[in-house]
Amino acid sequence: MQHRIIVLGAGYAGASAAGRLARRLRREDTAITLVNADPDFVERVRNHELAAGRRLRHRPLAEMLAGTGVELRIARVDAVDVDRRAVTVRDADGESELAYDTLVYALGSGWNDRGVPGAAEHAHEIAGRAGALRVRERLASLDAGQRVVVVGGGLTGLEAATEIAEARPDLDVALASRGALGDWLSPRGRGHLRTVFGRLGITAHEHTDVTAVHADRVTTAAGASVPSALTVWTTGFTVHPIARATGLETTDTGRIVVDATMRSVSHPEVYAVGDAAWAMGPGDKPLRMSCASGTPTAWQAADAIAARLTGGKLPEVPIRYFNQCVSLGRKEGLIQYVTADDRSVNAALTGRLAALYKELVCKGAAWAVAHPTLGLPTRRRAVRAAATTAPVTPATATHPATGTAA
Repeated sequence: MQHRIIVLGAGYAGASAAGRLARRLRREDTAITLVNADPDFVERVRNHELAAGRRLRHRPLAEMLAGTGVELRIARVDAVDVDRRAVTVRDADGESELAYDTLVYALGSGWNDRGVPGAAEHAHEIAGRAGALRVRERLASLDAGQRVVVVGGGLTGLEAATEIAEARPDLDVALASRGALGDWLSPRGRGHLRTVFGRLGITAHEHTDVTAVHADRVTTAAGASVPSALTVWTTGFTVHPIARATGLETTDTGRIVVDATMRSVSHPEVYAVGDAAWAMGPGDKPLRMSCASGTPTAWQAADAIAARLTGGKLPEVPIRYFNQCVSLGRKEGLIQYVTADDRSVNAALTGRLAALYKELVCKGAAWAVAHPTLGLPTRRRAVRAAATTAPVTPATATHPATGTAA
C-alpha cells in the first residue's frame, strides 16, 4: 500500500516541498497530493510589482508539476482533523475528504490589519494576488497629485512604496513607519534607502503609528490626519486559524510549533513549513515569515520525511540567513548582508547591481519550483513511464488565506 502524503498550499514552501518529495521518494511507494485553491503558482515576492502595474508570467501549477508524479487537487481547505488524519476540502464538485499518512501544512499567511479601526474596510493589502490586483485597479483610477500612503516600514512596505512611486511619478507617495526608516539596516543600507526615497520623491513619516484608516485619510497616534486616496497596508502577516483549530500545538499567533526537521511537536505525522511554522533558527530565534525561510523549511521537511520513510539519515543542515534582498523599483535595489540569525552587518550591495541580484533571486526561486525533479534522471524516467498526470478540476470558490501560500 502506498504511503499517502498530502501537502496543503502551493506557495513557495508547499510547492517546493511537494516537488522535493517527488524527487526523493519512489512513486510506487508513495502517493503525493498537492492541494491549492488557485490553479496558478503565485510569485508572492512580486506582488508589489503586480500592484504597481507590471504584468507577470502566468505559471499554471499543472504545467509546473507535469511529469513529477504529484497529483494536483484544486480545492479550498476547510478543515484538518489530526485525530482522524483527514483533510476536508471543497472544489467545484462540492465537499470531500482526503485521508493522509503524512501531512505537510503549508497554507501560509495573509495580511494582518492588527485590529486597527477602519483598516479592514478602507485599506488595501498586497499579501495575496487578488489584493495586489485590486491595488493595481485602484492606482489606475487615481489622478495626478493624489496621495498614496503605504503603512508599514518593513521589507514589503519599502518595496511597495518605491515600486508605486517609480511606476506613477505623478502621484504623491508617502510611507508611514513606526520606527526610523530602515532602522534595522546597516548605515550604508539606510543611507542608500534615504537616497532612493529622495530621488523618487517619497515622503517618509517616521516614528508614526497609524491608529485609524478612513476612506480618504489615515489618523496617527499623534493626532495628525494624513490625506490618502489609496492606503496600502503592509504591517505584517497572520496565519489562517485552521491550524489553531486542529489540536496541533501552536503559538498564541496560531503558528504550528515544530522541531528542527519541521515536524509537529505534538503530532509526529504532521509537518509545517513556511509562514505557518514556528521554527527556531540560529541563536534560538524564530525564523521570520518570508520566502527566505519558506523554501529552506520545505527542503528540510521533505528530506526528513524521505529519510524517515526510507530509513535514511535525517537532515542536519541548519537553516540560516545570508542576506535580505530589497527591490527599490525596477532600477534600484539593496542587498543587506546579515548574520546567521538575521542581524545586519556593515556590508551591503546597492544600486543597479543590487536590483539585478534581487531579480535573479526571484527568477531562481520560481525556476526551482517549476523544475522540482531536475537533476535526478532516473526518477524522471520512472515518472514518465508511469501513469499520466492527474486532471485538474477548476475551482469555483477562492479562499483568501489558502489561495496563495508563502
